[in-house]
Amino acid sequence: MPITARFLQASCPRTARRVRRGLLAMGASLLMLPAAAQNAGQVVLAVGDVRMAGQAVRVGDAVRVGAPLHTGRDGYLYIKTVDNGFLILRPDTAAAVAEYQVDPAQAGDSRFRIELDQGIARHITGDAVKAARENFRFNTPVAAIGVRGTDFTAYADARLTRVAVLSGGVVVSAFGEQCSPQGTGPCEGPGARELFAGQPGVLLQIEKDKAVPELLQNVDVAPAGSPPARGDEPPAGQAAAQHAITLEANLDPVKSDRLDLIDNVATRPPLQWGRWRELAGEAPTLPLLELLANHKLAAFNPYFALLRPNDAPWEGRVVGAVDFRMQGAEAVIERNNASAYAAAVENGRLHVDFAQGRFTTGFDLVADGERIARKAEGRVFADGSFQNISQFLGNNNMLVRGALGQGARLHAAYLFQARLDDQRVAYGATAWAK
Repeated sequence: MPITARFLQASCPRTARRVRRGLLAMGASLLMLPAAAQNAGQVVLAVGDVRMAGQAVRVGDAVRVGAPLHTGRDGYLYIKTVDNGFLILRPDTAAAVAEYQVDPAQAGDSRFRIELDQGIARHITGDAVKAARENFRFNTPVAAIGVRGTDFTAYADARLTRVAVLSGGVVVSAFGEQCSPQGTGPCEGPGARELFAGQPGVLLQIEKDKAVPELLQNVDVAPAGSPPARGDEPPAGQAAAQHAITLEANLDPVKSDRLDLIDNVATRPPLQWGRWRELAGEAPTLPLLELLANHKLAAFNPYFALLRPNDAPWEGRVVGAVDFRMQGAEAVIERNNASAYAAAVENGRLHVDFAQGRFTTGFDLVADGERIARKAEGRVFADGSFQNISQFLGNNNMLVRGALGQGARLHAAYLFQARLDDQRVAYGATAWAK
């Protein structure tokens, strides 16, 4: 039985009904989300002055469709798109992901448009774009760029566009009657020109008021004095999906000036956890609807959720026993199934014996002027999940459902719930790292 189902089954009937209603409501909301509300990807590196819609950008931020992106004189921005592609902005660049709508059921209905107003950008085609190249457009102020399954770099200002191809090919056309900036896909008219990789030192250039792009040789894509690429950009000629960007586990301080392109277990994204429901007027701490697009639920309760990335399965390979340190926690106490208020979690401990497939955990729940000790023990499973059976059996006074993750550090997270007395029930989430 899936972890979520086991968790619901173990809950009281009233809680189970509420959770099921909540899931159904979230599913309906997800279906009604407009395309414009979707995120195009996630920031994996932000160095120097980097802003989105005027706000400073941090590693891990979601890139909103339509939000203006700006890098300052020292700014570099790397974005991993939702379909495993990359968009890289170098200094003094203004751009936006105007549309990034992925339709997994009907690839032909997917739509993509990126706008480069000025500066230098590199785009590496993602999986969904490869399946719907006819619906991908990269606009500059004077030209439309379409792809043939491509890794390319473009420079743009108000009067000039230059395009160099690192892998695959592009088709470039000046805007005009046969090529509108609002169009979808490449412009294939008589004024279009193609360029493919394998022609060292060759690029396409189109100037304002010129009808046809021209081929240039031995010219840099950007004018002299433009900022160079960082040394950690993905190598040319390899699929972006082969270069897993190291996102430091969200349990650790992020080092945003470093990017490791190493395709191994250390590059896997971390577990995601937090409060999905509003509490006392405070917004949720977990964007559950967004995460469901590429995560699966590992545990769920009326206030909190724990999700595992689809592309980060647990592989084990851990021997012996590990003592984890608590890195973060949130808790809520609900009184008489009505009012709810926050509680603190202190003195956490989590011990996992991988050889025996067992765990023990505990902490102090602090609320209402009292300190309430909670503890649990149970089994660890081959898929990286762990749980106990009941808060009322054995050495347990709370119910735990959790998951283990392998990323920049071995980490874990779990949800808990516990009936404290005949009036109060506690719900919470905890995060741990080795």
